[in-house]
Amino acid sequence: MEIGVVLPQGELHGGARELGDFARAVQELGFRHLLAYDHVLGADPNGHPGWSGPYDVDSPFHEPLVLFGYLAGVCDLDLVTGVLILPQRQTGLVAKQAAEVDLLSGGRLRLGVGIGWNSVEYAALGRPMSHRGARLDEQIALLRALWTRRSVTFAGSGELVEAAGIAPLPGRSIPIWIGGASDAAYRRAGRLGDGWLPRLQPGPELDAARAAVAAAARAAGRRPAEIGMHGRIRSSPGFAAGVHRWRAAGATHLAVSTLGAGFTSLKEHLGALRTVAREGILDAH
Repeated sequence: MEIGVVLPQGELHGGARELGDFARAVQELGFRHLLAYDHVLGADPNGHPGWSGPYDVDSPFHEPLVLFGYLAGVCDLDLVTGVLILPQRQTGLVAKQAAEVDLLSGGRLRLGVGIGWNSVEYAALGRPMSHRGARLDEQIALLRALWTRRSVTFAGSGELVEAAGIAPLPGRSIPIWIGGASDAAYRRAGRLGDGWLPRLQPGPELDAARAAVAAAARAAGRRPAEIGMHGRIRSSPGFAAGVHRWRAAGATHLAVSTLGAGFTSLKEHLGALRTVAREGILDAH
């Protein structure tokens, strides 16, 4: 099981040098990947009475693919979006940006995608929230075509490409992992995903979600064992036992989160990760 780190999006402090130092330090500790959340725009609660989203206009978020273009040159970690809200974006542009990150990093990008929840963000980006699940299915197919073919013609309900392509190609179909916490997301992961990112912890609910992913995979003629699972765990007391639970649950990847601990600097987040590394879990996996 590969263990990495959640970039503390929403609690970030510092600029490019601090981010680069953080990524290199994480790598030196023995972590293998860096996972970044995604939000393009935050809602101002003053203009949206009753707003109850977990993030708002004051929550700092680096744009993941731009960030990864920078980090590709300063560390050797795998770079994971967890998740990019794909239906609110232009598919061709995402294909180009992801291909560039993959080329710059030497094939270290894993593109986690999902449908999102923020209606304010969707509206501001000019994309409808309705039917975003069906749009995501189309986008996944189009991304894979654009990454592997010189010229693509693709017509769908929300996508139209006529004899066009990107260059340079990334040299592979970049792995696409599916995020979400619904039955539809689990079915999509089984049908289409190279892996999935559950928003659950080991236990009966995760077992049921895994069964749903596996059933959808078999129905699509795929082998469930070939679909990766990327869990998340907080850096808190009992961390080692939690890692073992994820391993027993069949996770192929696990990201350690230091969010929500009241830290005010990347240095403090890094201190918590050093404590995790001292438990010896990274050496065991």
